[in-house]
Amino acid sequence: MEQSCRIVLAGTAGYGELYLQTLKEQNRLSWLEGVIDIFPEKSSFYQDIQAAGVPVYESMEAFYAEREAELAVIATPIHLHAGQAVTAMKAGSNVLCEKPASASWEEAEEMRRVRDETRKFLAIGFNWSFSNAVLEFKEDIQAGRFGRPLHGSALVLWPRNDAYYARSSWAGKKLGAGGAPIFDSVANNATAHFMHNLFYVLGDTKNESAKIDTLEMEVYRANPIETFDTCALRAITDRGVDLAFFASHAVEKEVNPSFYMEFEEAVISYEWGKPMKAVWHNGTEKSYNDPESEHMHKLNVCIDAVLGHSQDIRCGIEASYSHLLTIESVHQMFPESYVFGEEEKQVDASLGLTYIPGLAEVLETCYAERKLPGETTASWARETKRTSIDDSRYPY
Repeated sequence: MEQSCRIVLAGTAGYGELYLQTLKEQNRLSWLEGVIDIFPEKSSFYQDIQAAGVPVYESMEAFYAEREAELAVIATPIHLHAGQAVTAMKAGSNVLCEKPASASWEEAEEMRRVRDETRKFLAIGFNWSFSNAVLEFKEDIQAGRFGRPLHGSALVLWPRNDAYYARSSWAGKKLGAGGAPIFDSVANNATAHFMHNLFYVLGDTKNESAKIDTLEMEVYRANPIETFDTCALRAITDRGVDLAFFASHAVEKEVNPSFYMEFEEAVISYEWGKPMKAVWHNGTEKSYNDPESEHMHKLNVCIDAVLGHSQDIRCGIEASYSHLLTIESVHQMFPESYVFGEEEKQVDASLGLTYIPGLAEVLETCYAERKLPGETTASWARETKRTSIDDSRYPY
């Protein structure tokens, strides 16, 4: 008979539905001790929750006043992550918290401190970091199979319309009620996984990412939001590796995630829906699985850790710091993002989509050449801002 893991899920709509779908497919809905949501009826799995007799609570505190759980899965908005993770760990639960870990360094430090005090694990749900494909790739980097890393680049162009920004009260917001940081943006939400992956695979250990020394950045917005819908970033690591990241929602052309990393002896590349591939300069090749095919493997990894089959959670909170510090630095340098001019925008009324003609092509060129828009002839490009990251802000 299969061992069971008592689970509490915070957030049943949005990304929480993927957890519910996975548990349902695995015949594990009965493992839910409760769900936490103030509007559970908005979830497409609400009837499944009711049919399984899973109790619904409005807060973590209300749940733990009545029940216990070995694993708390947090799939709520960004500004709720830290508080809910801390509550869960103090109540005796291990935690799988969706990315990003939190909206501020101070919150992440509190999460890490409580994790150490309670001796529970705290996993951060960057999908690819839990995949066997990325694990194998990272182990090959650490073993020196490719030689020294030189540079890398990642690109994601996912058009998002008015409905996307109207989906919640926090979409595209800097701060929530009472001034709690949110910083919801193209880089801190939909495409965060792919920025983080550049840092993660170059970390010295399984639960570390490459440390960032300096950042160069440009962020723009076409939509009426508080943060930004387009970003171009270049991070220089403490080992001198330059990593470029380009993402936008203000495009009419969809380009799914891709990346390439160049080493002294090989190039590793990825195109959406295909395996990652390493090609050595001598012609040798190696294929890794498509990490996107293991999208929800993080849940299985955490359940296995709870059940004692493994303590290999792969992406704890330490690994999330490079992404978190990048987002924090962007907002420090850009209290207001650059705004595309009205003459530069077009609106597809049938789709409710605001986009910048030619933006996708510029960012594709930037991706290939590892240039920021300000280093090209793009008419809309603005000044690149630069900053450094204090090494003491890393916990490793």
